[in-house]
Amino acid sequence: MERVETATRERSEQVDGLDHLEELEAHAVFVLREVAAECERPVLLFSGGKDSAVLLRLAEKAFRPGRFPFPLLHVDTGHNFPEVLAFRDRRVAELGETLLVASVQESIDRGRVPDPGPGGSRNRLQSVTLLDAIAEHRFDACIGGARRDEDKARAKERVLSFRDAFGQWDPRRQRPELWHLYHGRVRPGEHLRAFPLSDWTELDVWRYIEREGLDLPSIYFAHRRAVVERDGMLLAVSPWVQPRPGEVVEEASVRFRTVGDATCTGAVRSLAATVAEVVAETAAARVSERGATRADDRTSETAMEDRKREGYF
Repeated sequence: MERVETATRERSEQVDGLDHLEELEAHAVFVLREVAAECERPVLLFSGGKDSAVLLRLAEKAFRPGRFPFPLLHVDTGHNFPEVLAFRDRRVAELGETLLVASVQESIDRGRVPDPGPGGSRNRLQSVTLLDAIAEHRFDACIGGARRDEDKARAKERVLSFRDAFGQWDPRRQRPELWHLYHGRVRPGEHLRAFPLSDWTELDVWRYIEREGLDLPSIYFAHRRAVVERDGMLLAVSPWVQPRPGEVVEEASVRFRTVGDATCTGAVRSLAATVAEVVAETAAARVSERGATRADDRTSETAMEDRKREGYF
């Protein structure tokens, strides 16, 4: 009986000769090529995180040996982990592609957004910086690494997510995507957010990283780091995160499941030092990476959806 169940499961994981990861990869490559074909000025959002690292590999498979038909864009909060910035720059140099950096600090200096002050999160401020970059470069499509399993607001997203002339997202105005048929046309001032990894899970991402042998920033793997526990999260001590009265700094073995603004991105206790160990740890996890480690998603039950309506990723 066990052999029959195993055979049935293996057959169900194969579609037209493709296994599960190959099917996800093929669809993502198809989406990237569709966006490049239908849109005049697309851009790929690259933060140096694991999802955008996977996007770069998929873009290689979609367009190499030619150059990417779009530049890369990083919306820089100024509160980044140095390991991630080093990885970002190294990976871009290896690919020989163009990287544009939109700076939240410049948005603050220009009076476009308020300065949250020392230790304040700049994560929400990225929306204005991104929309300004879209307007400046006249991008009509932004390709990102968001996945539906991250948050219930993400789960409402289409693969091609329509944004109006103000950069706002309205779930009631999203277009149907039956049989993988996508409508990429937009009017002047409007744009799309394209999410080739929509149907992937965190575990799929890590299994793909393992299969492809992808390099990642070192903070995704277990290491010793000074942290403080705040609101049930482990925040890394940094120039932007300093212990408050009553908080105790401890050195712990941790890793990061997601990367972002250091003031609101928490670590998890872990001994997983290799990709295989992270895959096993992720398979056993029962909370999404954003739910476990992103303080900005805890401000309300609709925190992500509220930010998306403002133009967030």
